[in-house]
Amino acid sequence: MPTNYIKGRGAQQNVPNKFEELKHITDAEFLEYCHKEGEEASDIKTRFQEVFPKTIVNKVNSPDVGMEYSLNPYQGCEHGCIYCYARNSHEYWGYSAGLDFEKQILVKKNSPELLAKKLQQKNWEPHTIVFSGNTDCYQPIEKKLQLTRKCLEVMLKYKHPTGIITKNSLILRDLDLLKELAKLNVIRVNISITSLEEETRRILEPRTASVKQRLKTVEKLAENGIPVNVMVAPIIPFINSHEILPIVKAVSEAGASSVGYTVVRLNGAIAEIFSDWIKKTLPDRAAKVLHQIEACHGGNLNDSRFGTRMKGEGEFSKQIAQQFAIAKKKYLKNKKVPKMDTFHYLQLKNPQYKLFG
Repeated sequence: MPTNYIKGRGAQQNVPNKFEELKHITDAEFLEYCHKEGEEASDIKTRFQEVFPKTIVNKVNSPDVGMEYSLNPYQGCEHGCIYCYARNSHEYWGYSAGLDFEKQILVKKNSPELLAKKLQQKNWEPHTIVFSGNTDCYQPIEKKLQLTRKCLEVMLKYKHPTGIITKNSLILRDLDLLKELAKLNVIRVNISITSLEEETRRILEPRTASVKQRLKTVEKLAENGIPVNVMVAPIIPFINSHEILPIVKAVSEAGASSVGYTVVRLNGAIAEIFSDWIKKTLPDRAAKVLHQIEACHGGNLNDSRFGTRMKGEGEFSKQIAQQFAIAKKKYLKNKKVPKMDTFHYLQLKNPQYKLFG
């Protein structure tokens, strides 16, 4: 690693915010000071700021994301995944998509109250609400604040279809709630596993749960009757693209019911953040990786086209799709995930639904 590499963080810089006319350089100066003093990134404290949104359930308009509604108790994510598409959203709050995204975390403490208010609306239909969809609902601060747990308590109270996306084993803290939701068939959990190689995990996702912990999480959830989908996402050429079959085999043995994947795309500020990171982290293959990412997205690192942006295009993307098809057929052939129930929620809102039970 170069001497100026920031250990414990994903992004290695704060890129300019496209909505700001002025460029802030305070963080860079502070990082240089830390380096001179021999301090690590862990000494650069994460800051938490409470915000007060008026709504918490968001309509997802992207047709290829796979969810209709999301809920994010936090904005920004201390996990520091270098490839995270959510980095760009931090710019709307006046921060950089780089280091700010990892160390300037906005906390929505009124999330449970806003969620309950939403579920009480007369015109609300029980569409699945996914935690988080943007930033991880089980990132480290959740251990203290328990906003996700409080929101899950609301979902259980209303017996509402619930989805969760996380790469943190902290989800097992809420196993009691998840088991009750599973009895009603109103829960689906998505665990993200990008690699089986711990060194790869460490440089891509520096503050996430280890590979071993994530596989144990899949196993524990499955043992308790909670349907688990594993997201092998994103697939990055020449970094984890060789691991498709081994990952699907491992998660199937752990009890996963299904798998999904995306091909890495570097939209907005992420292109600069990722390019800077890989040149510092994996300089020997940086050019090769970046060129192959471009080949998967019509010659560009950035790709916002619905229909192609998630899976990519070109020969390399076709090879990835073929490998997943083979892996599913070999390791997940007889596994199916039933559709979640909405009857319980509808019955709570309108007792007459009992007549149809």
